[in-house]
Amino acid sequence: MWGIELQRDSEVPLKRQLYMALSERILNGTIQAGEALPSTRGLAQELKISRNTVVEAYDMLAVEGFILNRPGSVTRVAEGLILEKQTPPAESPRDGRPAPVPLLADFRTGHPDLRLFPRYLWQQLLKRTLQEMPDAHLGYTGPQGLPRLREEIAAHLLRSKGLSANPEDIFITAGATHALNLVADLLYEEGKPICTEDPCNRGMLQTLLNKGYPVNPIPVDKLGVQTEYLQDRPSCAVYVTPSHQFPLGGVLPASRRTALIRYAREQSSYIVEDDYDSEFRYYGDPVAPLYAMDPERVIHIGTFSKVLIPALRIGYVILPGKLHQRWRGLRTHSDVQNPPFEQAVLAEFLHSRKFDRHIRTVKKHYGERRQALLTALKAHFGDTWRVWGDASGLHLAVQFPGMKFDEAFVKHCISHGIRVTPVEYHCIHKGNHVDKLLFGYGHLEPEDIVKGVAMFHEVVMRFQGE
Repeated sequence: MWGIELQRDSEVPLKRQLYMALSERILNGTIQAGEALPSTRGLAQELKISRNTVVEAYDMLAVEGFILNRPGSVTRVAEGLILEKQTPPAESPRDGRPAPVPLLADFRTGHPDLRLFPRYLWQQLLKRTLQEMPDAHLGYTGPQGLPRLREEIAAHLLRSKGLSANPEDIFITAGATHALNLVADLLYEEGKPICTEDPCNRGMLQTLLNKGYPVNPIPVDKLGVQTEYLQDRPSCAVYVTPSHQFPLGGVLPASRRTALIRYAREQSSYIVEDDYDSEFRYYGDPVAPLYAMDPERVIHIGTFSKVLIPALRIGYVILPGKLHQRWRGLRTHSDVQNPPFEQAVLAEFLHSRKFDRHIRTVKKHYGERRQALLTALKAHFGDTWRVWGDASGLHLAVQFPGMKFDEAFVKHCISHGIRVTPVEYHCIHKGNHVDKLLFGYGHLEPEDIVKGVAMFHEVVMRFQGE
């Protein structure tokens, strides 16, 4: 009847199959409005299934309003349910383009080595903390995050960076991007711009643009944001990466830090400090956060994505007290809270100092890879290049004076299996950094870096010869 065929070996129950078949035929008009459906007994005999199966399928249709099922009368199809069939859009033609070339050397930025994550240890801690977790933590634990994790983050910041932060000022987030989304909502004033470094992380910039902010780009040099350009530029906030400017790598000096603080005080605005990877410093200790200079004017964003794994999705914000209440409201009505399990494991990881040891281990690996990149560049390009901000992080900004890395160059590299990112990709005002490239190395083994630079050199030579 109506061409219905039920698949008895399917994982979908027969009653659900029958419901789906009848609702589809009602929607496409095969079964018309007002048409009487067969009795449950008759349809069961027709399809060779039990009458109870048909009754349950009819009940599902009746609950959702497909049929009118009144005691003592025949079951009929409801009115106004026909949906005209839509023609799916044609797939975009490939225009004869060849399949993408597999990447032979991938110098993408911002990616730690996922193989260094201590899986077994994390699994042990997860099992133990889950067994010991109070029942109260399985419910709604609030928008601020588990108290123990906030306490351990405060303790870690004190011993690693000398930063004294009150756990009550720390709010747990699902990473740095999530933190910036909430901060952007927190500080937004209609029509009032936000100042950002130029160049700056393109993803973070897009977050601000998506929130409707007018953006005032402030130029960056080898020391970081040039604070003299902030004069006569009112804003609700300044977004900066002072400990390791992204992407050029500068460390903001004390003179510019104090200028930033003075600007924020004069404007009654805030400085949003993104401290995305300062743990990986290869000369001396991590740089002290800007937050230490004025906790009432600086919003500090930290993340564990680079030091552990991006999939962990745990970051944090240190907030001035006057912003706490509004933050709680925004977080409660967006996603409520972070899952408690990973928070509890991370708290124990920090408390046991295993996190500190993990940082020392991975920093040793990344330091070797950084040196492999510098050595390979020297071997293939001699003295024709200059590195920017190589003291920390998981990437290098490299300048090749006289060269121009435009879209044609990027396509040329990709066609030969090499991915590099021009600094211009992260620039708001174009044209000031056309001779610079970004080389990410954190996820690559030293031998892969050496091979990759050799291939990159060949590609550059070939590009210049064309």
